[in-house]
Amino acid sequence: MIFRKGELFNGPGGFALGAQWAKVLDSKDLSYGVSHTWSNDICPDASKTYIQNICPHQPDSVITGDVRTIDTSKLDAIDAFIFGFPCNDFSNVGKKKGVNGTYGPLYTYGIKVLEQFKPLWFIAENVGGLKSSNDGKAFATILEDMIGAGYNITPHLYNFADYGVPQTRQRIIIVGIRNDLDCVFKVPKPTHGINGIYPYKTSYEAIMDPPIPSEAPNHEFTHHTKKVVEMLEHIPPGENAWYEGIPEHLRLNVKGARMSQIYRRLHPEQPAYTVTGSGGGGTHVYHWEEPRALTNRERARLQTFPDNFEFYGGKEKVRQQIGMAVPPQFAKIIVESVLKTFAGISYESVEPKWSLDELLSTKHTKVLEEVAVAAHSA
Repeated sequence: MIFRKGELFNGPGGFALGAQWAKVLDSKDLSYGVSHTWSNDICPDASKTYIQNICPHQPDSVITGDVRTIDTSKLDAIDAFIFGFPCNDFSNVGKKKGVNGTYGPLYTYGIKVLEQFKPLWFIAENVGGLKSSNDGKAFATILEDMIGAGYNITPHLYNFADYGVPQTRQRIIIVGIRNDLDCVFKVPKPTHGINGIYPYKTSYEAIMDPPIPSEAPNHEFTHHTKKVVEMLEHIPPGENAWYEGIPEHLRLNVKGARMSQIYRRLHPEQPAYTVTGSGGGGTHVYHWEEPRALTNRERARLQTFPDNFEFYGGKEKVRQQIGMAVPPQFAKIIVESVLKTFAGISYESVEPKWSLDELLSTKHTKVLEEVAVAAHSA
């Protein structure tokens, strides 16, 4: 069975690539997989990257533009749906405006797709900060809307390093199965780390084994000032710009909060810290040995993109695409778990981090508190 997939906020295609990799055979040798049907992203460069790597023979199937302007009635039918709705208003790095921000309400366009097309299953992705945004009410509202669209849902906080990604990257993944189907999704058991059968994949393994070919795309080096190079030379692997051993004349003159990722160097024997797509100087992820930022190709390796996956756009646009993508290695695992669910194939699983009742009660508890406060003030 091949599930026809639609996708909103597709980015460069990390989830789509993982979905292409995902294949399952049931006991009768019936094949289960995913095929691309249509997708959307507002960024022209991301769309070009997606087209060239995911669906080069279906360029018109990728719609570039604001999701709010799409006429979904003209889209082809789908059996599966993936949407990593924008995280700007939920991220721990931002102001966490939640559903009250500019980007927060965009998840509703994913709900619209669920209500209109009624796919058999969906996968939604967002940052861990979604759980606490708007005191938990934003997350509860989103979950209620997914349930209201007709789905049994399983939200869980995944650390991608636990699934073979050479990067400590935590994201909330919500898997939904249409509630008229006799299928129950379970969170796949970690394969790496303390609870897995393999050790964590390290930064060194990701970047150096095998070495990146010199002709690989997106492998341009960044030019640094002499001061930055000298500062990096004094920062040990795993440390950042606030390391005490940096000479006074090379220290950053920063007031207020000090972000731990500023000029932070990787540790070669550990997974990388989270690769991001936003941020200015000092946030580009730094080599453990050479005094420099990683190239975009090295960053893509940490995100498990193969070397022949070429990103399009200027250097900064490519950096953003890579940092905001879902690692295809993780996407493959989560999609294969969904396919196994439909194929009736058992797999090792763990309990979700939260119970659904716990998450939904947050919203109602906050509402009752607000009503009580208002009544007391009257």
